[in-house]
Amino acid sequence: MPVPLYEAKAEFFRMLGHPVRIRVLELLQDGPKPVRDLLAAIEVEPSNLSQQLAVLRRSGIVTATRTGSTVVYELAGGDVAELLAAARRILAVLLGGRQDLLEELRTAETAR
Repeated sequence: MPVPLYEAKAEFFRMLGHPVRIRVLELLQDGPKPVRDLLAAIEVEPSNLSQQLAVLRRSGIVTATRTGSTVVYELAGGDVAELLAAARRILAVLLGGRQDLLEELRTAETAR
């Protein structure tokens, strides 16, 4: 029996649900990067990065090409960059709302 679309979407978002994976995707928005550059930018253990890259590769969201001993990763499509931009906009609104609430609380405290 085929998987319902909502379950496929949930699985997709679970795949994205790791900070290292999100950071990799953010870095790859600027173009293909070799693993050594990703490692320098993310500052995690090589084995952890390798594991997270494997998840992204298996999902098809990134591709990898090998030239000699260098493996270069890149986004499989531009839609990923759009998704990350949408997430930033949503977070800006959510966190902006919280900032307004925080400011309101501060104002109430000083009015006492």
